Amino acid sequence: MNKTNALSGFLALLLTACASPPPIDPASLPSAPAAFRETDARWTALAPAEAQPRGTWWKAFNDPVLDGLIERADRSNTTIQVAAARLQQARALVRSARADQLPQVNAAAGVVRQRDQVTLNVPATLISVGADLSYEVDLFGRLTHTTDAAQLDAQAREALLQNTHLLVQTSVAQTYFALRALDAERALVRATVTAYGDTLRLTESRFQAGDIAELDVARVTSEAAETESDALALDRARAEFEHALAVLIGEVASDFRLSPAEWSAALPLIPPGVPSTVLARRPDVSAAQRSLLAAQTRVGVAQAAWFPNLTLTAAGGLASFDLGDVFQWSARTWGIGALLSLPVFDGGRRSAAIQSASAEFDVALASYRESILVAFKDVEDQLAALRLLADQADSQRRAVAAADRATVLSGSRYSNGFVSQLELLDAQRSELRNRRQAVQVKSAQYQATVGLIKALGGAWGPAQMQGSAESMIASGEPMH
Repeated sequence: MNKTNALSGFLALLLTACASPPPIDPASLPSAPAAFRETDARWTALAPAEAQPRGTWWKAFNDPVLDGLIERADRSNTTIQVAAARLQQARALVRSARADQLPQVNAAAGVVRQRDQVTLNVPATLISVGADLSYEVDLFGRLTHTTDAAQLDAQAREALLQNTHLLVQTSVAQTYFALRALDAERALVRATVTAYGDTLRLTESRFQAGDIAELDVARVTSEAAETESDALALDRARAEFEHALAVLIGEVASDFRLSPAEWSAALPLIPPGVPSTVLARRPDVSAAQRSLLAAQTRVGVAQAAWFPNLTLTAAGGLASFDLGDVFQWSARTWGIGALLSLPVFDGGRRSAAIQSASAEFDVALASYRESILVAFKDVEDQLAALRLLADQADSQRRAVAAADRATVLSGSRYSNGFVSQLELLDAQRSELRNRRQAVQVKSAQYQATVGLIKALGGAWGPAQMQGSAESMIASGEPMH
């Protein structure tokens, strides 16, 4: 009796030690800062908001072409289709896990040729029809935890689908704005190429008349050829961006065309207080949180493998050696049973499974922490970019105005014979460079605005301003 009591006590102690999955320590996760460095926005404690829609944020740019491209991408982008299929797969696994919690019923019919059980020497054919039922009693919550983990995986996949939509939408917008920037830059360069062509013809005429030296012709020829080369490089870059857009919207690059057009999209202003209330909606952070909770739950599933399993079974049917009697009441057979099993020795397999699940939990915890850090970084990056780009745009506008004035003055001085053509060409080259730089700064502002929208998790209107970064930090309690 003493040995039995000791063994029972040891098993009870073992099962108690394995009963709880590891808690999530909030101290291991980054704490929300008092405010972003780039703004005066403060954090407020609000309800989680990862389930809220991301909104049609692209309509703030007031560009119908962009609206159409994003709608086409939402319908046909292959990355979105893969993410949607992954979600359906995860939901199917949830249904499969839930099915394990329900009774399992099977019907069967069979014909067996055997010796008669009475005479033991007369072969006979046994015909049987029946059904069997089995049900595993979820004594310690193993099946429930398995279903919970599958449900959390499905929620993570749903968040990843939302994240894929957002990533594709922002990629379409950024690629589109980069292409429109190239259109504007190409227009500048092509206009300059045309102007250089006119200048070259005039210079050649003056050279033929003996008014100027051949050096002036060579300089204009070189400048025109170099500018033409830049224009061709921009043509090549535009073709590549156009092909990239085709892939994003799920169409064949050979059939996709986006005609050059004037860059007329508006540049929306995002209020500086927005980041304090919407960062919790980032779907990648939500997905990482759900994956962490699923990994936490699976530690409990692995630990539950040490508990006893109780399975109830029942079977009933009809069996007869004569086909005509098989459906008679006298041919009935039945049986019921219960099986209780407790692991005693498995060579360390269950311990290894617990260690593997615990390691996966540590991986998920580190990934979740990284997703929070990256979320803060992304917002800070784009806020800093927008602030500095606004200053850079002001400086660039002054540079363009000065370069334009310098070109006018140089042209006047060259016409009056006060300076050489070299000075005029330098002034024209400087003006073109500054105008192209202004277009590139404008493009960077649009890119950073879209990047901030992506960092915030989507639209920033009042209806979406619910939730906070503090809700990204898990409570530290295990799932039940």
